[in-house]
Amino acid sequence: MTRHAFRRPAVWLFAWVFMAVALVASGSSAQSFRFTSFDVVGNVRVDDASVLTYAGIAPGQTVSAAEINDARQRVQNSGLFETVEVSPQGSTLVITVQEYPTINQIAIEGNRRLDDEDLMPLLTSQPRRVYSPAVAEQDAAAIIDAYRTSGRLAATVEPAIIRRSDNRVDLVFQVTEGRVVETQQIAFNGNRAYSDRRLRRVLESTQAGLLRVLIRRDTFIEDRIAFDRQLLTDFYQDRGYVDFAVLSVTSELARDRGGYFVTFNIREGQSYDFGALTVTSDLPEIDTAAYADTIRVREGTTYSPRLVDSTISRMETLATEQGLRFIRVEPRVTRNDATLTLDIEFVISRGERVFVERIDIEGNATTLDRVIRRQFDTVEGDPFDPRAIRQASERIRALNYFSNVDVQGREGSAPNQVIVDVDVEEEPTGSLGFSVSYSTDTGTGLGVDFAERNFLGRGQTVRLSFNTAADSQAFRFEFVEPAFLRRDLELGLQAYYRETNNENADYDTRNIGLGASIGFPISEYGRARLFYSISEDTIENVTAASSEILQREEGSLITSAVGYNLSYDTRDGGLDPNSGVLLSFEQEFAGLGGDNQYVRTTAMAQGVTSVAREEVTLRATIEGGAINFLDGGSRVPDRFFLSSRQMRGFEPLGLGPRDLAAANQDALGGNYYAVARFEAAFPLGLPDEYGITGGLFVDVGTVWGLDDVVGTGGAIVDDDAHIRSSVGFSIFWDTVIGPLRFNFTHPVDTQPYDRTREFDFTVEARF
Repeated sequence: MTRHAFRRPAVWLFAWVFMAVALVASGSSAQSFRFTSFDVVGNVRVDDASVLTYAGIAPGQTVSAAEINDARQRVQNSGLFETVEVSPQGSTLVITVQEYPTINQIAIEGNRRLDDEDLMPLLTSQPRRVYSPAVAEQDAAAIIDAYRTSGRLAATVEPAIIRRSDNRVDLVFQVTEGRVVETQQIAFNGNRAYSDRRLRRVLESTQAGLLRVLIRRDTFIEDRIAFDRQLLTDFYQDRGYVDFAVLSVTSELARDRGGYFVTFNIREGQSYDFGALTVTSDLPEIDTAAYADTIRVREGTTYSPRLVDSTISRMETLATEQGLRFIRVEPRVTRNDATLTLDIEFVISRGERVFVERIDIEGNATTLDRVIRRQFDTVEGDPFDPRAIRQASERIRALNYFSNVDVQGREGSAPNQVIVDVDVEEEPTGSLGFSVSYSTDTGTGLGVDFAERNFLGRGQTVRLSFNTAADSQAFRFEFVEPAFLRRDLELGLQAYYRETNNENADYDTRNIGLGASIGFPISEYGRARLFYSISEDTIENVTAASSEILQREEGSLITSAVGYNLSYDTRDGGLDPNSGVLLSFEQEFAGLGGDNQYVRTTAMAQGVTSVAREEVTLRATIEGGAINFLDGGSRVPDRFFLSSRQMRGFEPLGLGPRDLAAANQDALGGNYYAVARFEAAFPLGLPDEYGITGGLFVDVGTVWGLDDVVGTGGAIVDDDAHIRSSVGFSIFWDTVIGPLRFNFTHPVDTQPYDRTREFDFTVEARF
């Protein structure tokens, strides 16, 4: 140290100050407290012991100032107090608290689009409970989520309190709804096989259009995008695009924040067909030829995972019928990129010996367990089949009773036991509808319809409907039990009353009846239905200007009949997703009591296919019927009349045999009819969200045949099968208020006495 350093007073002053600060700091950090008593002040609802428990300081315990602060923080974090102060006073620690107030009432203000009844169940805060700012913030977030689901992404919610006496507050949620954020445009990148217009029809989301005030499905909902991705994937894979993938989905908010631009970036790949389909197995009890006979798919058919799954299901069903257990079918795919085919080898083997221990169902507050359990082909003790469990899960979803269905398997009480957990979230299944309809046939009509798809949680359907129009009134009651006797038997009961005062006929009709039916599957796509009906059919108010044939038929007769219906429908689940057929054949035998004895036969065949990259839908329908009386003759309620839906271009009761000698020349109907309709539906180049499409059609048909042909004054009525035909153009408009249809028709082949119509319009609004 030099002499010069000692001559600097500033250096010495700095050293002394530093030492003093260090000594003070050392003394402070070393300060400690020991309390022998505690005093809690300000608590009313919370007792002293609870406060001291949160503080965590024991009598006689030595604590530092930092530990006292930690104790204060623990009491504060309990969520019970608005403010907390801790003050050491000698050997006593004083804890002063101010409790959170009690909620007096809760209100939501500023909400117009969503009612209080929709928002209140979302809140955790409740009257007469302690107010918590954290819980109030969570409730505000829940309200915001509800608005986001309805498309109002700009909605904000601010919780506020209004102080009342006795430490009470009113909790108010101030809502600023903001405007609806729409999906202004949906676009696709990477699609070559299908146009943007075709792919938009696959999605649940729609883009906004000129009618955005009426069309609400264009609201942007972020959660819907994931569902749209799955819909696109299913669409492409069902058409053989095994490499298809949704690479990404971008959602960009417009500059004015009024809408989103959504773009799906996809990779299509190539479409593959089925190649060779074979069956192999190392199990000696397996006859591979018998299992190969269950394959419905043929080489060259467009590949679809759905068809592979249905083939495996048929093979496993055959194994069950043969008494073979734990049989598994594994598809092994060989890809042939040169020919764009997939060879499928179905390998039949014996799987692990794993059993279903039990099926646990949770979340069904209304729906009975048995309604869910009957969707399983598997019961407790059966071999565990993951494919059967997945199929049961799909059947539960198809019930449309639940907003969410989750079916999972977990290990049971032993390694070879599996517990199947079914978690569901129920949704409303009832509906009350009011409708207003207009048709150039029937005029303006009003209707009320009540339906419950899950009556009393039993999976039954109950429907009541009442409809009235200018010239008719109708009431109908229906009851359907889909699992009669706990089997795949659909029991139906019906009752109806109908009366008409048709402007196109100078007579009135009244029909009242009861019916019952039993339906059941007979094949993969076929069903059969047996039915019985009894009815009273009345013809009344026949004028003197009517045909003498109608005058002789006036009065009431009772019809008691049994019958059957056979149907075969592949339109929604056949081999080709673009094509399908519907075949129906029905016979009714009257004569089990009652006044009428006849055999009525009707048949229909319909084929549907899509062409031009699925932009154009072609439909052909052929139908016909015959009624043959065993005793007596037919009357107007028994005979066939072609409606404007069956034969466009003609008035209701506009074609068929007529008594030309009668003054009003009322239509008499016929014992036989035959109609062929050919239609093509196609886009008109307008955005899909408008719901406007066009169509061309050709109708050919006739009604003929009478048992009584002696008309007015002894004139013989011409009841020959004169062919009629018409061509036309249709405009279909699917709006939010209901479907509108405009038909512009030109009758080509007619009879002089036919009553034609070149335009008709229908609309039905439901609300």
